[in-house]
Amino acid sequence: MGKGGPPCIHPLSGEGRVAAYTELFHRGKLKERIEAAKSLLQSCHLCPHHCGVNRLEGEVGKCRTASEAIVSSYGPHFGEEAPLVGRRGSGTIFFTNCNLRCLFCQNYSISQLGEGEKVNKQELACMMLSLQAQGCHNINLVSPTHVVPQILEALGVAAESGLHLPLVYNSGGYDSVETLKILDGIVDIYMPDMKYGDKRVAKELSGIENYPQVNRAAVKEMHRQVGDLKIDRDGVAQRGLLVRHLVLPDGLAGTKEVVNFISKQISLNTYSNIMAQYNPCYKAYEIPSLARPISTAEFQEAVELAHQAGLNRLDRARPIIVRF
Repeated sequence: MGKGGPPCIHPLSGEGRVAAYTELFHRGKLKERIEAAKSLLQSCHLCPHHCGVNRLEGEVGKCRTASEAIVSSYGPHFGEEAPLVGRRGSGTIFFTNCNLRCLFCQNYSISQLGEGEKVNKQELACMMLSLQAQGCHNINLVSPTHVVPQILEALGVAAESGLHLPLVYNSGGYDSVETLKILDGIVDIYMPDMKYGDKRVAKELSGIENYPQVNRAAVKEMHRQVGDLKIDRDGVAQRGLLVRHLVLPDGLAGTKEVVNFISKQISLNTYSNIMAQYNPCYKAYEIPSLARPISTAEFQEAVELAHQAGLNRLDRARPIIVRF
């Protein structure tokens, strides 16, 4: 990264399904989406915070990001869900900063402390093309909510040079339906968190209002666009929704409410990852209920709640590791 940017490696001929955005690009419609997204930055209402700052003029709101995206790292990633990783890895780009303030964030140096470097659209496009050239199955945009316009600008540049991998929108789930509608026909795979079932817990632990209400509306819109997750004969995700839910100590994540919502209002066929890897990070030790890992019994209870709700398409990609 930096002023010179990464080496811009031209893409190899890839395999699998051509990404949705290629049609918009070839029809000349991608530019319209880019302009629609950029217009949200002038009095920023890109995400549900609606900060109202002019990011195009260098002002920053709660995401602490102005007109340029900030990237902490990028590369093939083999620790994601199995349908994303496949044989050659998920091509992840980790965006710096976040519109959430999770006290237990495992990536707090990136999301809260701002570790990363500013990139322009050409540099970001080259990252995408490099990941494709390395054989990755997708472009996995981690924490993209606050930089959707910047991503789309880079996507236009990358598509011009032959980018065709599916886009994964990997977010904390605090997304605006208005912004998501701009992404209709661009994103192939949505992978949101569903962090909480209780708005009071969300306020205390992530500093946001009405998370369940906002999150559920966003996940509904994501599913409307892409449907249930479709996986090819090689086990690689091509299109659809994948939901993540991190189990927290003492039932703080509200697993029952989350899985019941998914089963009743999204789809019984939703690919869901009930995640066991919670460990105290960042400021978690300041809150007694968060100051320990989850137990085996807590995780098993969460999985059982998912089964009781009728969700049987659960991710089994990684071993379950808990400390007591």
